[in-house]
Amino acid sequence: MALQPGHLVPLADAQASFRQAHPEFEATHPLDELRATDYARLDRDGHVFLDYTAGGVYADSQVRAHADLLTSGVFGNPHSTNPASLAMTQRVERTRACVLEYFNASPDEYVACFTQNASGALRLVGEAYPFSSDGHYLLTFDNHNSVNGIREFARARGARVTYAPVIPPDMRIDDERLAAYLGEAGAGEPNLFAYPAQSNFSGVQHSLEWIARAQERGWDVLLDAAAFVPTNRLDLSRWHPDFVPISFYKIFGYPTGVGVLIARKPALRKLHRPWFAGGTITVASVRGDRYFMAEGAAAFEDGTLDYLSLPGVEIGLRHIDRLGLDLIHTRVHCLAEWLLGTLATLCHSDGKPIVRVYGPIDAADRGGTIALNLYDANGHFIDHRNVEERANRAGISLRTGCFCNPGGGEVALGLSAEELSSCFVRAADRLALDEFRRCIDDKSTGAVRVSLGLVTTFADVYRFIEFVLSFADKTAAEA
Repeated sequence: MALQPGHLVPLADAQASFRQAHPEFEATHPLDELRATDYARLDRDGHVFLDYTAGGVYADSQVRAHADLLTSGVFGNPHSTNPASLAMTQRVERTRACVLEYFNASPDEYVACFTQNASGALRLVGEAYPFSSDGHYLLTFDNHNSVNGIREFARARGARVTYAPVIPPDMRIDDERLAAYLGEAGAGEPNLFAYPAQSNFSGVQHSLEWIARAQERGWDVLLDAAAFVPTNRLDLSRWHPDFVPISFYKIFGYPTGVGVLIARKPALRKLHRPWFAGGTITVASVRGDRYFMAEGAAAFEDGTLDYLSLPGVEIGLRHIDRLGLDLIHTRVHCLAEWLLGTLATLCHSDGKPIVRVYGPIDAADRGGTIALNLYDANGHFIDHRNVEERANRAGISLRTGCFCNPGGGEVALGLSAEELSSCFVRAADRLALDEFRRCIDDKSTGAVRVSLGLVTTFADVYRFIEFVLSFADKTAAEA
């Protein structure tokens, strides 16, 4: 049934209907209690936070625990053996062990290398992977730009670069094409296959079974887990990707500036870094003109780590463990299912849909990340920047643009290679967004993204539906 202006039932009635349709949601009630205590500032400020894929919201207790730790001792740069350094070295290694434990990654198989963020982890792989003219870099269309960027390292060394397509409207991998591409790996050559466990554009969750299938055909596998792990369990005793980049702030909000590359030891040994830095070597000589790299994680952790932030990672992971990741997953799944179903019913008075969702319109094999655009009463899309401006005024934090995922956006929005190439030919060294928009005429260059997380409530998604309905029967100019 189409949901038209003025037909949205009151919040209490909608919530009662939602709970009846999703009885499993009742088990997530402890997260409501947590929202009222550890995340009370959200409701105090009347803030609807729907931007979890960009970064999680931190708990008050995380910040207090971290502050208490820092004020309880004296901690120094861990690259020494004095008491302050040793105290921090112990904390760093505790955190490293905690990361492997959280992802059920055996320390006999995996190494955790701390980085600034997931992009920093991806650069480590890209710059050090042994691409060659006989090698191949295969990646899916809907990768984050930091995964796309690795293609420049591959091309600089003569490697072949291939994109495996995703198919609209569901934005899932074309399995037959991908299987064919995986069969093209040269035996014994440097072949790297990269894909997201969950697209940060469409929320699609791609099959983790592709990891073993690719490895059987001679590929090293880079699994971008940054958008997946905040609400889904990644068990590295069951799945064995070679490289896993992660940003911790996406899981629990605080601290920022710390990520990790979790790498299988045989894969890590394949990487050859193009430089060395403080902390990455055992010996370096100026007069002797030689250097010798350190073993394991130390060879990939340039200079001094953000060591005072690292204990906050352990605090954050313990926080999620106490809440229960499976509980968070259930909550997000139920709310995303209701939100998707309700968005599909929103119409103008004449029955024209207000919303177009890019990606699956049901909750199967997808996360709580939803990309969409709004359309006016005449069927024209409403500029996503205008939508964001109105959301800001309504106290709703969402995100607009292409979300550093140009491939996903180009497929979803129907931008052809010919259209894009013609724009790029006209440009010199730089191309501003407004120039790009004029070049492709009236096609949208982005979307609106809402994403759900550990303390999203039904009231949050209900308020977003109210917000979308405020565009009903308006023209794009009025919006």
